[in-house]
Amino acid sequence: MGATLHVCITCRAGQPLVEGEPCAGARVHEAIAALPIPAGVVVKPVECLSACGKGASVALSGIGRWSYIYGPVSEADAAVILDGAAAYAQTEDGIVPWRERPALFRKNVIARLPALETP
Repeated sequence: MGATLHVCITCRAGQPLVEGEPCAGARVHEAIAALPIPAGVVVKPVECLSACGKGASVALSGIGRWSYIYGPVSEADAAVILDGAAAYAQTEDGIVPWRERPALFRKNVIARLPALETP
């Protein structure tokens, strides 16, 4: 099992970019990277998840699993995001039972994508 947590590091969350200041997505990534990463989870910074209108966003994916995009998220959500990623990493198909998902993941789903078929 295992999961990749993709963190959009270019998202400005609809705010103007202040020179010398990290954008909202970069702040989320920094906050996540500052915490212990759960076993089975790999954090990967990415440029743009195309969820700009929803604010900073993250995505979870894994081989043979459903994928999810969540947003808006902020750096204050870092621990909750990692809790959700840990639960996702423990599943066979990427579907964490509804009541076991953090509220952030229950309420902030932007998209859910089916698993790719493996040959």
